[in-house]
Amino acid sequence: MKFLSTKSVFASAVMLLAATAAHAELTVYTSQASYQSAVGKSGVDTFNDLDIDERYDSPMARTAGGYDYSVGAGPKNQHMYPGGDDDGDWWLTTSNDGDGLTFSKFGQKIVGTGGFFFTSDMGGYSEPGFSVLVTGVDSTGATLSYEVKNSQVNSFLGFVSTASMVSLTVSSIHSDADYVWPTVDNFELSVAAVPEPSTYAMLLGGLGLLGVAARRRKQHEA
Repeated sequence: MKFLSTKSVFASAVMLLAATAAHAELTVYTSQASYQSAVGKSGVDTFNDLDIDERYDSPMARTAGGYDYSVGAGPKNQHMYPGGDDDGDWWLTTSNDGDGLTFSKFGQKIVGTGGFFFTSDMGGYSEPGFSVLVTGVDSTGATLSYEVKNSQVNSFLGFVSTASMVSLTVSSIHSDADYVWPTVDNFELSVAAVPEPSTYAMLLGGLGLLGVAARRRKQHEA
């Protein structure tokens, strides 16, 4: 009877992990509750520290909770402005209605990113009813776009990758006769969920079987 060597089993495990990485999935969530159940710890950037009277240049370094990232506008105008319906409760928007906001430089541990995506008017006040296009890209190159139709200030969208997130871009969809700006509030970055105890049990069980196979192989060879 032949037994797999420890080296062979380890090589098979490495190949399995590589295959899993190669088939990484990128999923979009339209519910904040569903998104948060799919990820682990999250950090949120509310943008409330921005000065409503200031203009911000791209790229701008920001932090969502304890997670760093960068945000920029473009391609035509790289300036960004805060806006809001209520004093002190700000969001972030572009200077040019035809430009988009791109969030990037998340770090390798970030598997999820989301927020509230909608449109605002020239004064930075919310302008509901228009559509925005949100595109997420992960570290495998997978790209997924989602159109948020009839967007509102509470229109949530989140992307979760089984690899890691690389960027997220939001732009407004409107006719030449309309002037609305892509807007983001409560931008969220998330790490992977901690595996359940059952997952650790399966891992330990697999290691145990590996040890048994190695001992039986030695006994057989003896």
